Amino acid sequence: MDLLYILVIGAVAGWLAGQIWKGFGFGIIGNIIIGIVGSFVGGWLLAKLGVHINLGSPTVNLIVTSVIGAVVILFIGSLFKR
Repeated sequence: MDLLYILVIGAVAGWLAGQIWKGFGFGIIGNIIIGIVGSFVGGWLLAKLGVHINLGSPTVNLIVTSVIGAVVILFIGSLFKR
């Protein structure tokens, strides 16, 4: 069940980051990968900045953190793509 939870949160976060950054998703596998990696990056980055997200639901907090991390990844990736 935990693996399914991680995959669903990753897919949602990756899709949202794709909507924010480029205006489209990256396919289900791409969304999951970007969302899961974004979760780690977002958690690390927000901890370093001393930012704590508390929107009431742990799932919503995780999605927001993952989206922030995924957008950062997409931004950094776009710098190398040029």
